[in-house]
Amino acid sequence: MTLEQLAIFVAVAERQHLTRGAQALGLTPSAASSAIRTLEGFHGVELFHRVGRRIELTAIGRAFLGEARATLARAKSAELMLSDMSGLARGEISVFASQTIAGYWLPPILLKFKRLYPGVALTLTIGNTRTVADAIRDGLGDVGFVEGMVDEPALSVLPIVADRLVVVASPVHPFGDGRAISRADITDVTAWVLREKGSGTRSAFEEALAGMGIGPGDISVMLELPSNEAVVSAVRSGDCATAVSGMVAAPFLRQGLLVRAGIDLPTRSFAVLRHKERHRGRAAEELERISRAAADEHKAGLMGL
Repeated sequence: MTLEQLAIFVAVAERQHLTRGAQALGLTPSAASSAIRTLEGFHGVELFHRVGRRIELTAIGRAFLGEARATLARAKSAELMLSDMSGLARGEISVFASQTIAGYWLPPILLKFKRLYPGVALTLTIGNTRTVADAIRDGLGDVGFVEGMVDEPALSVLPIVADRLVVVASPVHPFGDGRAISRADITDVTAWVLREKGSGTRSAFEEALAGMGIGPGDISVMLELPSNEAVVSAVRSGDCATAVSGMVAAPFLRQGLLVRAGIDLPTRSFAVLRHKERHRGRAAEELERISRAAADEHKAGLMGL
């Protein structure tokens, strides 16, 4: 049994999909399938049911998944210790980030890190807030960045920079006239296109609505989509509204392709996730330091507006 076989098994098991699991590791589906069959054949077990074109974990596979994750986490911890000893001249860091952060705030930070430490291999995996929290909890990532609330006892959630949600719609939408938006407007006048459940943006919007006495079932959700770009595209071409980060909406607002509705939503925090007990490598500490410096610059820029 090799660490590579374990990594392939975990990637496929978490996605319940051979091709997606292989893609996450930069492998071909045939290579991933071969590794899993070798693992099964050597130990005389079946880890997956092959049901048509789908795969499902067997009872043995479900039991083995936790142990495989723990083994990979321990190997990662050992690797981090050696990387620390090399003074960041080499090593690797695995970063997980939710979509808004990964697409609009984090890239220049990662670029600065790579310029300072070119010998450290850096990988970025993008998901929603829930998948990022799961990855850091299970030891699959070294550092996580999220924009939503995380209730996970094993993790420390450290706010790093503020972000404001905005409600936007097409210029021809009823919200486009600039008037103040009422509770009835939110529940009765418009339908909504929202991010999927588990995303930080969706959670923050629903929390803001709850503060107005509006439950998730009180609004008409026409469509749920898995990315900011898809949500914005749908709203631009239709008669629905959405709530997105101000960072996402800004270029569309400047071009007049979207308008901001007359409602103020509370700010939320982008946050760094750490595991409370696992060893934090120097690479993770340095990436967090660079992130905080960027956050300070962002705050200073906002204060100058």
